[in-house]
Amino acid sequence: MLFNSIEFLFFLPVVFLIYWFVLKNSVKAQNIFILAASYLFYGWWDWRFVFLLMLSTFIDYYFGLVIHNSQSRKKFFLWLSIFNNLIILCFFKYYNFFADSAGVLLSSMGFKVHPYILDIALPVGISFYTFHGISYVIDIYRGNTIPTKNFVNYAAFVCFFPLLVAGPIERATHLLPQIETNRIFSYEKAVDGLRQMLWGFFKKVVVADNCAIYVNQIFDNYETLPATTLLIGGIYFAFQIYCDFSGYSDIALGCARLFGFELLRNFAYPYFSRDIAEFWRRWHISLTTWFRDYLYIPLGGSRGSVFIVIRNTFIIFIVSGFWHGANWTFIAWGFLNALYFLPLMLRGSNRKNVDLIAKGRTLPTLRELTQMLATFALSVFAWIFFRASSIAEALIYLKRIFTTSWLSAPKYTGIEILLPLLIASMLVIEWLNREKQHALQDISGPLFKHKFFRWSYYCILAWLIIWVGAQQQNFIYFQF
Repeated sequence: MLFNSIEFLFFLPVVFLIYWFVLKNSVKAQNIFILAASYLFYGWWDWRFVFLLMLSTFIDYYFGLVIHNSQSRKKFFLWLSIFNNLIILCFFKYYNFFADSAGVLLSSMGFKVHPYILDIALPVGISFYTFHGISYVIDIYRGNTIPTKNFVNYAAFVCFFPLLVAGPIERATHLLPQIETNRIFSYEKAVDGLRQMLWGFFKKVVVADNCAIYVNQIFDNYETLPATTLLIGGIYFAFQIYCDFSGYSDIALGCARLFGFELLRNFAYPYFSRDIAEFWRRWHISLTTWFRDYLYIPLGGSRGSVFIVIRNTFIIFIVSGFWHGANWTFIAWGFLNALYFLPLMLRGSNRKNVDLIAKGRTLPTLRELTQMLATFALSVFAWIFFRASSIAEALIYLKRIFTTSWLSAPKYTGIEILLPLLIASMLVIEWLNREKQHALQDISGPLFKHKFFRWSYYCILAWLIIWVGAQQQNFIYFQF
């Protein structure tokens, strides 16, 4: 089920009313109901994969108990659990990639092979719920948490419908205690959740989906378009993927708050970053910190020789790229970001910009503005590899940007004036509210003190969602 669908428009209020008004006196009943609603939400896409989700959930629940109770074979059961998770993930997500790559390699060596390719759909959200399970058993092994003996509670943690298909990637240490304790309805939190959902829908439906129309046209016809248009296509995709994914995260966090849960923040205005290191502290935060805690630090992190630092930096970014999809383009995207990040790491300046940009000021300095634009340009360059269907396509796309005429008028530039204005308005609102958790967290200022003006603003956003909204499109990160 999509957040931006008619079905969800009916699903959410029904679940909300039953959860708070029928089951409010029993946290056990609430958790059972949330789990059932989550399975319905997930099964709406393809009910057959609900059983795969149940299997994955049970495996990690079982191994969590075994690891906790084992005295001498904890590491064995930990690796067995991780292996089971990775086998499921690799089979559905990466089998065809490895089979096809092996076939190409063997063919180049003179062997005639015809690899068997599976004709199956990729289960939505498999990378997200697999990582939930892996972090759970690792945290138990490390002694950071103890396993729950209540399967419903654990399953609700893994399958909670707002985060199930595209994150954020939660930790059991953060969400499971919230599931196990009584929740009390908070009007203030619910209103704040609705505001964050409204902003998420605006970014997704109004900005991202309209960018997608022109991004698709440009990338489908890149061999015949001038450099100006190709550059616009790269910029539009940068805003498409940001507004699509951060919009989903805003909807997920706001929706969870309606039910009394606080999820991990996933985006912190990454395009206001002054270098790539700051960008990665602000982009897909739950995944970045997951790889840091469960892969980068165990490998040695930034400790040790220069070789160790370089090795770990490339491992973390390339694995992050491969997590996104079974295509060499994602690996190239990760490799590029490692190249961007490495000089900062080697100079020890990767944590230079940890404070809020232009803190206490309305406008950035010229130096800060230049740093933001340079960081954004680097990210756009890398996003072209992310969006392209192949390495060859990305290289030709970039070559045409730097070699074709810049005097030709751009084509497919969007809703000529409206789309750039929508992007600009989104950036202005987020810039003015960059100190807050989300752009509509606290509508303040002389104008919005009056309820009439606040509600007028909400109505304008809702009207734009309905009027400017493009045709219903999947969230980009569903494919991961």
